Amino acid sequence: VQLQASGGGLVQAGGSLRLSCAASGRTISSYGMGWFRQAPGKEREFVAAFSRSGDSTSYTDSVNGRFTISRDNAKNTAYLQMNSLKSEDTAVYYCAAQMRGWRTVGLRSDEYDYWGQGTLVTVSS
Repeated sequence: VQLQASGGGLVQAGGSLRLSCAASGRTISSYGMGWFRQAPGKEREFVAAFSRSGDSTSYTDSVNGRFTISRDNAKNTAYLQMNSLKSEDTAVYYCAAQMRGWRTVGLRSDEYDYWGQGTLVTVSS
C-alpha cells in the first residue's frame, strides 16, 4: 500500500486542521492506521491509532480529547482531526499502516510496515 499524507499548514493556536492519509494499492480497511509526529530536534512520537478492526483506538495523553482519528473506507482515506491546537503540536506528521492482530493498536513506530511522506503542521502562538 502507498500512503499520501496531506492537510498540514500554518494555523494559530486554538485553531483546527484535518490531516488526510490517502491510501492506494490496497484497501485501507485491511490495515490498522496510526499517526506519528516529529518535532524539530526530537524523536518521532506516537499520536493516535486505530486497529484493523476499526473499533479500538488510542491517543497519546497530550492530544486526548483534542484529536480524533478516523477512516473513510469509501474514500480509502484515514484522517486526523486536530482541534484546539497548541504550539507544542508543531511537527511533521506521518501516517502509517500496519497488519498486526485484528484488534492490535500499534503504539510504536516499529509496529508499522508502511509510511507516508509526512505533512508539516505549524501552530503559531
